[in-house]
Formats: sequence, structure tokens, C-alpha cells
Amino acid sequence: MLETKKTFSIKGMHCASCVNLLEQALKKVTGVSHANVNLATTKATITYDSQQVTDEHLSSAVASVGYHAMINEELKSENEEEAEKQKELKNLRTKVIVSLGLGTLILWGSFPGLMNTAPAILQNFLAQLLLATPVQFWAGLSFYRATVSALRHRTANMDTLVVIGTTVAYIYSAFVTVLPDVVRNIGVEAFPYFDVATIIIGLILLGRYFEAKVKAGTSEAIKKLIGLQAKTARVIRDGKEMDIPISEVVIGDLIRVRPGEKIPVDGIIVDGESSIDESMVTGESMPVDKSKNDIVVGATMNKTGSFTCKATKVGQETMLAQIIALVQEAQGSKAPIQRLADLVSSYFVPIVIMLAIATFVVWYDFGPTPVITFALLNTVAVLIIACPCAMGLATPTAIMVGTGKGATNGILIKDAKSLETAHKISTIIFDKTGTLTKGRPEVTDIVPISVIPSKSSEQALRVSKDLNRDELLQLAGSIEKGSEHSLAEAIVKETESKQFTLFKVEKFQAIPGHGVHGVVNGKRIVFGNKRLMDKEGIDVSAAGSEISTMERNGKTVMMIGADNTLLGLIAVADIIKESAREALEALQKLGIEVVMITGDNQRTANAIGHSLGITRILSEVLPDQKEEEVRKIQAEGKIVAMVGDGINDAPALAAADVGIAMGTGTDVAIEAADITLINKDLKSVAAALVLSKKTMGTIRMNLVWAFGYNIILIPVAMGVLYPFFHILLNPIFASVAMATSSISVVLNSLLLKRKKIVPSNT
Repeated sequence: MLETKKTFSIKGMHCASCVNLLEQALKKVTGVSHANVNLATTKATITYDSQQVTDEHLSSAVASVGYHAMINEELKSENEEEAEKQKELKNLRTKVIVSLGLGTLILWGSFPGLMNTAPAILQNFLAQLLLATPVQFWAGLSFYRATVSALRHRTANMDTLVVIGTTVAYIYSAFVTVLPDVVRNIGVEAFPYFDVATIIIGLILLGRYFEAKVKAGTSEAIKKLIGLQAKTARVIRDGKEMDIPISEVVIGDLIRVRPGEKIPVDGIIVDGESSIDESMVTGESMPVDKSKNDIVVGATMNKTGSFTCKATKVGQETMLAQIIALVQEAQGSKAPIQRLADLVSSYFVPIVIMLAIATFVVWYDFGPTPVITFALLNTVAVLIIACPCAMGLATPTAIMVGTGKGATNGILIKDAKSLETAHKISTIIFDKTGTLTKGRPEVTDIVPISVIPSKSSEQALRVSKDLNRDELLQLAGSIEKGSEHSLAEAIVKETESKQFTLFKVEKFQAIPGHGVHGVVNGKRIVFGNKRLMDKEGIDVSAAGSEISTMERNGKTVMMIGADNTLLGLIAVADIIKESAREALEALQKLGIEVVMITGDNQRTANAIGHSLGITRILSEVLPDQKEEEVRKIQAEGKIVAMVGDGINDAPALAAADVGIAMGTGTDVAIEAADITLINKDLKSVAAALVLSKKTMGTIRMNLVWAFGYNIILIPVAMGVLYPFFHILLNPIFASVAMATSSISVVLNSLLLKRKKIVPSNT
């Protein structure tokens, strides 16, 4: 089975019940393992067996419940999609203007008191019928199409409620207009309600128009990211520079980037240097200095120098393209809290129809005269007020804004589930190397030593006059040149920074877990840890206090010796990141327990952990044991997040309730975790938790409003207040309330954009 994921747009969705129907239809397709439909984005994301499922199968499943799947929409350019959306908005605006314009004329000629000021022709019922008919069957055509298709497949949705309500009002009004005597003979005043049908249709269309306009703001983050892309690139081919469209750049192309230009694609600098503003992708405000062999990211801005880079990733493989894809997927995903809305909406429309029927029967049997008028208007009010648009928009709009806000701050959230879980985290485990520290050891101490045996066989420690610090470093760099160990790299890098000439080394040999040895100028030199010194018979006890002091400070101490004599000590340490202390303080202020996990020995681990204010330290943990440690803490009943580099910590990241990877710009880092910090700023860990908390607060407020709106107003529409206060809900006001509820939910979600997610101490 070859699992494939596909995302495509669906036309015709308007409410939560639409979402439920579509998900059920897609899940019934043989070979589809997962289906998620998002009302806010009007897109479906499915996981399926590509050997069993074709585009035709998916289109048929969507059409079977009355909607249209745009399977190949991804082939359109952004400009084409935007043009199509503008065309749809224009058509909707035209229908709104016509519907409300004609509805207002009808209302003027039929509303008690107001009708006395209207021209006689508008008071004519036949004229009102002629004005109402195009609104009912032209402006409302989309409602009828969706309803007919849904009923054909024995389903019902929001459009069904609108069609039943407005059609009942229209048909009744047409009947009393054409056959007024028949109505009068049964004791009912022959008075039409064309204004109810037309204005309801106009107001619902107006609500959809505003909803579409406002929803466009929720996807603003995606538009901004897409807008970052460069349009052209200056490539060097056959020794000539030429400007070509970005789509024509291929891997291996040499690209010239001048000051003030956007970097077209991901690449590696082969010549020149510059300062680059990466804030558009990472959220990091400070420009980053880049030189030969450094990686550059497409869509970032070159500030000062000019350089040439070789394209390493183009098209959908660039980091920006991956970020856009990840944000789109996250915005289309569904949070667990949305299951409540989905469950309710699956039963909602049938229940509303039954309530509407019950309302008509009760008012017809027990209502005051004219009973048909009261029964009709209250039934229509129930059908209109109950449209579950707000329920369907409550969660996805907040998720869209939340994930978009995260992306613009360098926080990539993979899905809505991760965003929802993040605010529940009680414990965060930080991997030390590369996460709390820079991951690049640096030389911190160089101590030349001469050990001279005395007559009493005791040893005295003094600074050698024969071997100074530079000479000791030069000797250590020479012997370590052939080693691949990360600590050796730090020493060699230090010698290169001082431009030392290294000695020729003969008979080089690396001893795993111990160190290296070789022959320099005829002398056998050994360089490594205490185990190697013991093996070589070199006594280091006289330097014990210096070694202990360095190790207590979190440094790794290596020793160099020759001719059974200790020549000196070189200490190397992985430097703590500048943002680490502030980040951990921010988390502790949020009440989060912080744990550090590392493979270092206990003394070194404690030194680093305590310097950061961490009290729970897991040391001497091998990479394959980190996952086990995560599960142990989870067994304590805690919600655990793991923060690592996204590559060697992958098992632990996967085991945690939320895995947070420090962004490295690699595919693996983005794939390994639920949240990726592409700005590499540890303060963003706390920001991600704050964002989760604020997003969930918005979702809960939206759901309370959506459910509360229906729970309170449906009984009012049914007329429960009439026996006590003689209050009834006019169907026109019901349509206003329905549209307002949807728009208010979207606007409340948009308020997330203005909320601060960076903790106060940062």
C-alpha cells in the first residue's frame, strides 16, 4: 500500500454539517484512510492508497453529497486563484445588491405603517410577486442546487434550512396573491410575506459576502509567505550573467546576488560575503553574516555585499516552499476540540427540521389568530436562526490565524493537534548539545605544564618555561588534525584562527573512547582523556585540582603528554546559547518544569544545568535511551515536550506529547517534530506555549458563542417568550442574527493577530 496525501478545494460548503457530510462521503471511498475537511479554507485533505483511489473516485464522492471537488486546482497560479475568488465575490455582491434592493422595495410596500408612504404599485401584491420571484429563483439558485443535490442523496445541510424557510414563505405569499378568496374563505387574511423571503435571502448572501471577505484575512500569513518569493534570478551560464524567471532555475546554477536583492533559491555561497536579513523566514530581526560555504535561504534579503551562490534547492524543495506547505497543512488540520462541533453538527440539521415542524404544529393548534400566520413566521424563524455556520467556523478560523501568526514569528506548527496540546504541557525536556548549547565545542583553557620528578618521588607542578600556550596548542592541533572527533575539530579550528603552521605527524592512530597518538619530530605524542594517560603510564595527579575545577565548570579536559611526561591541559566546552537563560526563566514563570538531558558525565552535566537554573538533570544518557527517559516522565502523569535538534533526537521527539525541533533548515528537522523553531531562538519555546494558550482561549470563546447563540435563540424563534412577554423573533431579524454570529466568530479569531505571544521577561 502506497500512502499518498492530497489537498483540494471544494465548492459549495457553508456550514459544519457540510463538513461532516463531506468527511463521511470521502471516508467511504475504498482506499481512503483519513479525510479532513476544513470550512475556513474550503479544502479537503485526504490520505489514501494511490493504487486504489483515483481523482474520479474523489470527485464522485464529493458530488454524491451535493458539492464540487476542484481536484486539479493546485495547477492554477496564485494570480488565477485570486482572480477567480474576486470574480466569485463580485457575483455574490451583485446578488446581494439586487436581493436587498428588491427586498427593500417590497418591505416598503408591505410593512404596516410604512406601506402608507409607498407608491400604489409597490402596495400591489402582484407587483411584489414579480419583484420577489427573481430573488427567490435567481439569487437563491445556489441554495436550491445544493438542497436538491443533498436531498437526492438523503442528506440535509444549511442550504436545506434556508430553502425550506424561504420557499414556504414565498409559496404561501404567491398563493394568497393569486387566490386571495380561497384564503379569506378559511378565515385567514390574504396578506403575503414576500418581504420575509427576499430579505432573508439577501441578508444570508450578505453574510456570506462579508464572511468571505473577513475569512480572506485569516489566510494572510500564507499570502505574505508566498509574496516573499523572488520573481527572477540572475544566473551565470557559459560565463554570461542573465536574468531568468525563478521557475527556470535548476540545481547547480550559479546565481549572482547583489546588495538589496532577494536571494532567489536555497543555495551555498561559493564566492563573496554579505550580511543577510533572514527575518522574513526565521523571524530573527538581526542580520546574519555569511561567507564562503555558508548556506543561504531563498526569499531572504541580501543587505550589504555581493556574492555568488550555487543553487542547492529549487521549486517545492526550497525551505520557503516547505514552510508554506507546512503552514497550509496545519491551517487545514483539525484540532481534537473540533470533534465536539462536528458531533453536534452531524445531528443538528435533522433536529432543527423536526423542531421547525413541531413549531408549526404547536402554533397552528394552540396559537392565536391568525394561526397560519403565526405558525408560518415562527417556523421560518426557527429554520433561519438555526443555520450552524458559526459552529463550523469557530475552530478552523482560530487555527488558521494561530498557525499563521506562529509562522511569521519563526514558529512552524505542523498540525492543529500540536497547537492544542502545547498549552497543556507541564514538563519540557531540553537536549543539551545543540539545543541549550551551540553544539560547537570551543577551546576555553590552555594550561602548559611541566612535571619534574623529585628525590622524594613526589611531583611538583609549575608552568613550563620550555613550552608556552601557543606551542602547546600548535602541538595539540598537529596531532588532532587527522581526528574526526568533534573536540578535535574545536582544537584544529582554534589553531587555524591563529594561523599556526602545523607539524607533520607520523604513525597517527586514533583510539576510540580514549584519544590519539602519533610521532612529531621523533617524539611520541599522546593526546586524550585520563584513561589514555593511565594506559600510557602518564601520571596526571599533580594536575588533579586544575582538572577538577575545569570539569566542575562544565568543561571537557584533554591532556597532552610526551616521553611519559604530562605537557599540558586543554579544556574544551560547548558554549551555552545567549537565549538559553532568558528562555528557561520564561518557562519557569509559566509554571513549566524544565529538565535537561545529555550524554555528558554527571559532573559536567550538573555544572551546565545548575548554571542555567535547572534542578532536574538527566546525565550519561545514550541517544537510544532518551526516548525511554521521556516515557518515564510521562508515566509520572505529566504532559511532556521534548526540545532537540530534530535529527539525532528523533525517537524522543516522536515519543513526547509535543516534539519541538530547533530549525536547522533541513528536511529532517521539519519532519521530525510537531513544532519547528526555524528562528533557532529558545525564547520561541515559551512563545509557542503562549500562542497555544491564546489560540485555545479564542476557540473556546468562539464555541461558547456559536453554541450559546443556537441554544438561546432557537427557543426564542420557536416562541417560548410569547406567552409571558408577547415577544416573537421576526424571520428577518433571525437572518440578521445568523449572519452576525458567523462574522463575529471570524472577527474574534482575527483578534489573535494583535495578541502578544512573547513572554513579558523577554
